[in-house]
Amino acid sequence: MRTLVLLVAASVTGTALVAQDADRTVKGGISVAGWTGRIDRRAASQGKTIADSKFAAEGSDLRLSVGPAAVYWNPANTASGDYVVKATFKEHKMAASHPHSYGIFIGGSALESETEKLMYCIAYGDGTYQIRSFNGATVTTLVDRAAHPAVKKADASGVATNEIGWKVQGNKVSCLINGAEATTFSKTEDAAKIGSVDGLYGIRVSHNLELTVSGLAKSKP
Repeated sequence: MRTLVLLVAASVTGTALVAQDADRTVKGGISVAGWTGRIDRRAASQGKTIADSKFAAEGSDLRLSVGPAAVYWNPANTASGDYVVKATFKEHKMAASHPHSYGIFIGGSALESETEKLMYCIAYGDGTYQIRSFNGATVTTLVDRAAHPAVKKADASGVATNEIGWKVQGNKVSCLINGAEATTFSKTEDAAKIGSVDGLYGIRVSHNLELTVSGLAKSKP
């Protein structure tokens, strides 16, 4: 697999906190046939690569030991028209002082270029979620991080499990969390914000996660 750099100038809050939670290095790289990935610009500027995480098959599931934040996708996975794309994410141990996020992106295009586009919905094990889009080096927060009753919080052992996805039907584009429509956009009224929702779909993860992803699939609404 090629090492790709995600040219995203993601905003970072809490500089001291980030410094305490530096990107780790995990040996393994991507070993699942057909899949590739890109890491965020901040991590790349510190010398990290996509090979600093482990992305492997575990039966029919995907097992991720994440170092730097990244997106992962298989070029065969595309969606257009009306569709539902979703997967179940099991975080094996939430870092209570600094929860990390995971979720699904859609509308991916030119992902290997400097003008990549995608939109993702992510959840955190503390019961919050967020929606953002990438347009080249521009990151737009469409829904700021907020609590939602549909997001399942980590249990007493620190394990958090959430089904996250997107439903596109007619003029509606909805982020799904455990079956609930957390936020719905209008293709026409929100076109300038969300862009095209046709294209590649895949996985978005922040750094330092231990994660199992199961049931990633596309279906009809």
